Amino acid sequence: MTTQFVQNVRTVDVAIIGTGTAGMVAYRAAKKQTDNVVVIEAAHYGTTCARVGCMPSKLLIAAAEAVHNIESAELFGISTTKPTIDGKAVMKRVQQERDRFVGFVLESIEGFPESDRIKGFARFVDDHTLHVTSGDVDSSSENPKSLERENQYLTVKAKRIVIATGSSSNIPPILKSAGNRLLTNDDIFELEDLPESVAVFGPGVIGLELGQALSRLGVRVKVFGRSGSLAILQDDEILNYANKTFNEEFYLDSKAKVEAIENRGETVALNYRNKEGGLINESFSYVLAATGRTANVARLGLENTSVQLDKRGGPIFDSFSMQTSAEHIFIAGDATSEIPLLHEAADEGRTAGTNAGRFPDVRAGLRRAPLSVVFTDPQMSSVGLNLKQLKQEYPDCYAEGKVSFEGQGRSRVMGKNKGLLKVYAQHGTGQFLGAEMFGPAAEHIGHLLAWSFQQKMTVSQMLDMPFYHPVIEEGLRTALTELNKQLHIGPTVIGDCTDSGPGS
Repeated sequence: MTTQFVQNVRTVDVAIIGTGTAGMVAYRAAKKQTDNVVVIEAAHYGTTCARVGCMPSKLLIAAAEAVHNIESAELFGISTTKPTIDGKAVMKRVQQERDRFVGFVLESIEGFPESDRIKGFARFVDDHTLHVTSGDVDSSSENPKSLERENQYLTVKAKRIVIATGSSSNIPPILKSAGNRLLTNDDIFELEDLPESVAVFGPGVIGLELGQALSRLGVRVKVFGRSGSLAILQDDEILNYANKTFNEEFYLDSKAKVEAIENRGETVALNYRNKEGGLINESFSYVLAATGRTANVARLGLENTSVQLDKRGGPIFDSFSMQTSAEHIFIAGDATSEIPLLHEAADEGRTAGTNAGRFPDVRAGLRRAPLSVVFTDPQMSSVGLNLKQLKQEYPDCYAEGKVSFEGQGRSRVMGKNKGLLKVYAQHGTGQFLGAEMFGPAAEHIGHLLAWSFQQKMTVSQMLDMPFYHPVIEEGLRTALTELNKQLHIGPTVIGDCTDSGPGS
């Protein structure tokens, strides 16, 4: 049977590839500059955050927190029976609420004029030409060129193009041996019931968040890493503190030696060395690959363009204008392989879309203070310059202030008194440079610090801000006070100061 081959041509001012957060924001920004804009989507409309990322993971974490609060009630003199966990009910709520969030995104996209939406897989033919294969095509297809031979396709001639193709789960070869027992964060939320056991590979943001949540929901969990890193942490003291804390709840080996993975039908067997070096053979219901994400750019046909690529095969671009080496092609969001965060994707999409729309008038867009949060318990946050950047940009020119939350008043009241916070500032100017935290309310303290960083405040100015009593944020004041002392700016720290209240 011979497939009919049909070609149509459409000319536009701006073509945006992808309808995640970056793509949607880029579309709206470009439309303010020109009405001749199209968005092209290969698979599902919607964002990684709503479908498989931040929202469903936080729903699972919320369920886990509910269980943990009940099981921790004895600390406050409250006796409870062990809670019964209905795994199917847990996953049903996760999916229902997830679908609700996705629905909001779909409503937004469906608000785009139908003439502005093209469904299909886009591939560069040259700097200004895209072949878009018709139909709902998986952009990860091994051979997208063959799709053009088997389907109708549309040729889009675009004066400017924005690449906002997002990312997908990175799966190391060894994990592929798990076969049908392999999960990623793209499909774990589709489970009808909580599994009996899961081996999590990758103690990054996703791995730690999901690993701890599943463990608190009664799933037997072990987390395996290779490099010794934990999520966003860089300070060795904080990292070691977090490692010890997590291991009080579930098995975590951030330098694991896994020798083999074998699919056994209903289970998957792991051969690994434990922390003492002993060889262990253990079976799990599933393996969860939380081993990072890869930008969806490999199959776009970028080799057919003048875009210069880095060693990973991604476009080289200016992080302020989002412009690639091909001046009319821009990139935004997870496709950049830089910071896979929704607020960053939105800012990048707005910059890329605006610049594509008003090209050749290309301007730098807003870049906010670096802010990352991990929703484990205790939480993590990183603000401003990280420790590696500090050592590179301010060698021997920065000071550190620290506080432990083990004795902090409000934290002890709540039974959340675990964690460390370190804050950094520049000698001479006293300007606040960054912070790293593993502790209670890190999501909130992180925001205060990010605002301070973006405003280029000094530590003295930050200490002039109000601190209520008793609140966890008083721990931040303690760290800032010590930092000012290390900068030889502030007064000597006075223990049990009456201005601070007890246990601040």
